[in-house]
Amino acid sequence: MRLIVGLVIGSMACYAQANGVLYEGARLIVGDGSAPIETGAFLVRNGHITAIGPKGSIQAPAGASRVDLTGKTVMAALNNIHIHIGYEGYVSWSVQNHSPENVLDHLEREAFYGVGTAMAMGDQPVEFAIKFQQNQMAGKFPPAARFFFAAGFAPPGGGPDSLLIQGTTPLHAVNEISTPEEAIAAVRQIAALRIKEVKFWVDNRDNTRGRMKKMPPEVYTALIEEAHKHGMIVHAHATNLGDQKGVVKAGVDVLVHTLVAEKLDDEFVAILKAKRPYWAPVMGLGDRSELCDGDDPFIEQVLPDRVIADIKAGKTWLPSPPCTAPATPQFAQREENLQYNFPKYIAAGARIVLGTDAGVSAKYSYGFAEHHEIGMYVRLGLTPGEAIIASTSRPMEVLQIKDTGVLAKGRRADFIVLNANPLDNIRNTREIDSVYLYGVKLDRQGLQAKFKQAVVDRDATRAKLKKDYVPHPL
Repeated sequence: MRLIVGLVIGSMACYAQANGVLYEGARLIVGDGSAPIETGAFLVRNGHITAIGPKGSIQAPAGASRVDLTGKTVMAALNNIHIHIGYEGYVSWSVQNHSPENVLDHLEREAFYGVGTAMAMGDQPVEFAIKFQQNQMAGKFPPAARFFFAAGFAPPGGGPDSLLIQGTTPLHAVNEISTPEEAIAAVRQIAALRIKEVKFWVDNRDNTRGRMKKMPPEVYTALIEEAHKHGMIVHAHATNLGDQKGVVKAGVDVLVHTLVAEKLDDEFVAILKAKRPYWAPVMGLGDRSELCDGDDPFIEQVLPDRVIADIKAGKTWLPSPPCTAPATPQFAQREENLQYNFPKYIAAGARIVLGTDAGVSAKYSYGFAEHHEIGMYVRLGLTPGEAIIASTSRPMEVLQIKDTGVLAKGRRADFIVLNANPLDNIRNTREIDSVYLYGVKLDRQGLQAKFKQAVVDRDATRAKLKKDYVPHPL
């Protein structure tokens, strides 16, 4: 704990605002379910909100700056607990793309769209991830979404899909376990490093890889029980009804994925009601790209023109149909099952929390994926207010940190200024005027220029020589 506190203090020095800044006039969406402050004000000093309330109720200190936000809406920054970063290079995807510069680029793309925190889910080498996190917290990188990570567990040669495993295997990013004893030993090693989040894969696709079998219940049950002894939060990738029943019954904290080929049954509904897990649906990657619906400045503003053309033509690294392809019967069945299942998860007590699974295809990539996912929540039954809670404050419960996620005194000043009210229409989260992280206004114009001018190289083997991004000067 001393290490973490010291690093946070180090980062504070980089963004100090001695006299403070008073933001006035905006509608403030607190993010905890309470009514918005219709004409509000809040004071930011040294990266934190030090006072908040109706306009006129806060006395600004001598020398404080003032920012007029009349007509705007302010909400807390988004927080994403399920993402894969470091490997994507727009149209290439390779372990050779994985570097601190590329991870930073992905976190900057997240921040551009108003994301304050992003957690890499089971795909990062532990030593690399710890060092990156320490450097970021010490203020050695430019402003970007805060990096968190979960250590990954899978059977030998199993777990991540056929694309992700190409990166995690050579980097030894996933802990391989076959028995309950190996699970317990591996969890203890991770716990000794003070890592608080872990993920395991339970997947039928493991059965297709030679004679390997997916993780059995006795192994993941031992993993969950040992992780809980160390105060860890456990995430489980499970995509069919039987496996989702198994991991939730075993006590997993975060259920990852939504049933799309099956419908929930009464037994699973009863299990969900008894356990009430957090639930990261991560649905949008299976959707048709929004770029297929015509010109979309919200997405196109960060993608090189060549990448946009490739997405529309279905030429992304992870295969996807071109925009001209007709909808399949399987897609129609998927939509029917989502419409049926989503409200049942919610009614049974699953606590929805934002995750995107972004990072394996340019069609559903960093930052704009969050806004698509949030839109799906509302389309499938949540109110805009509920979707905002799921995307701002509730992820912080999963991360076990209390310094951000809502607009409140003592919290980090991580917030988005919007030109329209998302409580009226959830698509208004896309009406971004500005983004502030730790009280500092993000240079979105500079970042956009960098993203649009990124070098696009389909030859991933050349990634170390010819980067798929333009590194930010540190």
